[in-house]
Amino acid sequence: MEMVMVGIRNIRIPCLPDAHVKLTRFRRSISCSSAAAAAKKRVVVISGPTGAGKTRIALQLAKRLNGEVISADSVQVYQGLDIGSAKPTPTERMEVPHHLIDILHPSGDYSVGQFYEDARQATTDILSGGRVPIVTGGTGLYLRWYIYGKPDVPKASSDITSEVHSELTRLQNIGDWYSAVQLVVESGDPKAQYLAANDWYRLRRSLEIIKACGLPPSAFEVPYDSFKHQRSSSVSNSSLVTQTSANALGDQSHDLDYDFICFFLTNQRVDLYRSIDLRCEDMLLGKPGCDGILGEAKWLLDVGLSPNSNSATRAIGYRQAMEYLERCRERQGQSSAGEFHAFLAEFQRASRNFAKRQLTWFRNENIYHWLDASKPLDKVLDFLTNAYYDQSGTMKVPECLRMRELKSRKEGSALKSYRTINSFTYIGTSSANRIVRKS
Repeated sequence: MEMVMVGIRNIRIPCLPDAHVKLTRFRRSISCSSAAAAAKKRVVVISGPTGAGKTRIALQLAKRLNGEVISADSVQVYQGLDIGSAKPTPTERMEVPHHLIDILHPSGDYSVGQFYEDARQATTDILSGGRVPIVTGGTGLYLRWYIYGKPDVPKASSDITSEVHSELTRLQNIGDWYSAVQLVVESGDPKAQYLAANDWYRLRRSLEIIKACGLPPSAFEVPYDSFKHQRSSSVSNSSLVTQTSANALGDQSHDLDYDFICFFLTNQRVDLYRSIDLRCEDMLLGKPGCDGILGEAKWLLDVGLSPNSNSATRAIGYRQAMEYLERCRERQGQSSAGEFHAFLAEFQRASRNFAKRQLTWFRNENIYHWLDASKPLDKVLDFLTNAYYDQSGTMKVPECLRMRELKSRKEGSALKSYRTINSFTYIGTSSANRIVRKS
């Protein structure tokens, strides 16, 4: 059986002229007065869509600032899911301490509330050690709660937790998601019907809250909403992602407990999509001694997990790979090249769509300064380093690093006509072929 495998490519990144990156100054209303900002500990937040290179930036910035990295990635928390979540390598994690990576077996569920508690504790520990917290990841809700706080939802008693577990576990064991949702809807949470299929953790939590106080989770205000409602004016549309967007919260930041400086790294959409497609190929190739994402997906199946059954198996890449391997198992480990192509195309499409959703989400997160991830690494790092040490309370992204929105007709046409261009080598003894046969 012949299998399609990924070739290895070098990706060239455009460079800027060697001009020194200078910080121009203007009023940064995301911070309060300089004196008040100085009284707070500073925390760096680096986000961006999948494939934008935020992990590399965070690692190098941590070396410059004597920092430690807190992962805000909903998949990196799971042990064994290394390739598909693009975890830092063991060597990189030895060079710079990382937090909230490999803390949970994939059979468990990890919630945004758990992330908030763990990430805030890690922040306290890092600052207590005299180092700089650098929070990086693309899980938008994680970062929103981390910055603004979590809703004050009552904690269920052990009796309620036990009761809910008994009610829903019976339905979960027979795979009756629909009946479980109807139970929660009829108990008082109509929004339960919009949960992702098989998100049993959130369904259980919703029922616990209802039983504890008689109200659904949506009845409790998220702290972010109060900041959003306090804005005196909205940001007007522009062909540029300007610093205005990062200042739209006005002076409400004095209510935040840290001096957050937040950055969003991305590329133009066509370049981002191309990078994502190639990244998916590389995840199939894996690394020396590693069978890639197919090997990790096989392991998930071998430990008794099913695709789309919990947080880990819903993750993009893993769900598609597990479903593909299940189909192969039904055929005694056989797969045609066409079936493999279809799996890869689905994986790439899901990844691009996820990046698009991330871009949409963070356009509404006005605390972020948008940076062009295609610019030279040293130039970006110079700016981020200067931004961290600047105590004036004023900051502006240099024009040469600022991320421009897609507006021109030419760019829009290129995006509409975008097509994946895969780079394959046919190798009968490839690692992917071995994994399919073993599965």
